[in-house]
Amino acid sequence: MMLIKNCGKVFTMGKDRVLENVDVLIEDGKIKEIGKNLSVESDVPTIDGTDRYVYPGFVDGHCHLGMFEEGIGFEGNDANEMTNPVMPELRAIDAINPMDLSFDEALQGGITSVATGPGSANVIGGQFTSIKTAGNRVDDMVIKEVIGMKCAFGENPKRVYNSKGQTPMTRMATASKLRESLFKAKDYLDKKERAEDDSKKPSFDIKNEALIPVLKGDTPLKAHAHRADDIYTAIRIAKEFNVRLTLEHCTEGHLIADELAKEGYPAIVGPTFGNRSKYELKNKTFDTPKILQEAGVKVAIMTDSPVIPLQHLNLCASLAARAGMDRYEAIKAITINPAEILEISDRVGSLEVGKDADIAIFDGDALDVQNHVLYTIVNGKIVYQK
Repeated sequence: MMLIKNCGKVFTMGKDRVLENVDVLIEDGKIKEIGKNLSVESDVPTIDGTDRYVYPGFVDGHCHLGMFEEGIGFEGNDANEMTNPVMPELRAIDAINPMDLSFDEALQGGITSVATGPGSANVIGGQFTSIKTAGNRVDDMVIKEVIGMKCAFGENPKRVYNSKGQTPMTRMATASKLRESLFKAKDYLDKKERAEDDSKKPSFDIKNEALIPVLKGDTPLKAHAHRADDIYTAIRIAKEFNVRLTLEHCTEGHLIADELAKEGYPAIVGPTFGNRSKYELKNKTFDTPKILQEAGVKVAIMTDSPVIPLQHLNLCASLAARAGMDRYEAIKAITINPAEILEISDRVGSLEVGKDADIAIFDGDALDVQNHVLYTIVNGKIVYQK
């Protein structure tokens, strides 16, 4: 058990929104109760929450935590297998190093859950996973092992494979590679399901097997797309195959916000802080989250760590708020919204009874970057204390 006593403000991110001067009781790694003057035995560890701001542990909906290791070159780069543009069989869980320094820094920033996975060098890069940021064995840190199949549009696959003198070197070829892969997987699945016995089934194919959950709607395509035309291509292909989709980066989403709202796909926006490192980022702006959210798109904010260091996720939300996004919506974009988009909101993203006790306690408003994380709690245990 643990009690956080007399919290100044508790941002539940649930139906109660913000509660003042309440206690948060934790038991067996879960939120047991939130209310005033909760009674516990005298030996229960207690944190004084007076004047403190208490949030659900922050959730980064798109990063590469543990896959681009800090301060290491090739030896620590395990996010992009740049030998074949179509590699759906790759699994993030096999490349994550939870001993990397960036995990400690994440906890110092109040980030307790992330979606991490392959980069965007390939048309199909492999399976993203969701993990907690505390632990030393990734198998024990997993929230949901497969939360998306990474695919990429635009400049990145073009640049990588142009340097090798092979396809895809155009946006046309990128789209055709994705279509071809989905067609093959669909044909493979149809033959498996029509087979009267095992002897009639097609020979095992690991690439096709990896895409079956996408075709069945169990796993969305997690589509890297910055430019408006690339966003529309991702949507076009998702509709062709009747598969689910999340829009990753969505840099020019503000230019087509009304259309995206009609389509109904969520957007995980960023990394917005930093320079425009390539041409397709020319319209990058912190206005994007506000414009998308006000149009009716469900928005999360990402760091794309290590592009932006993961511990600065709240800085990104703060800059979105400075650009006009409602402050509560900015907090939602790093808590409950990414949790819902990643389909892990049954456990994380809000402070509600029965959910995991993942909590970030600040000495003030988390969107004021002068303030500090005092405690980070994961699964009911203090994992960082300033």
